[in-house]
Amino acid sequence: MRTDIVEAGEFPDLAERYNVYAVPKIVINDTVEFVGAQPEPHFMRYVAQAAGVQEAPPTDE
Repeated sequence: MRTDIVEAGEFPDLAERYNVYAVPKIVINDTVEFVGAQPEPHFMRYVAQAAGVQEAPPTDE
């Protein structure tokens, strides 16, 4: 597993590529993305979704 943290101001090309307009913005495997701090259960569900294990968390939680 590998993780990269990118400062959008220093890498505007990546910020544009991933449509970063707010922080934090998380992009997992170029397939799942979300903006803002998430409760741990939601974050883990997004990771599972990126791995193909389950769907994204409901938006009303």
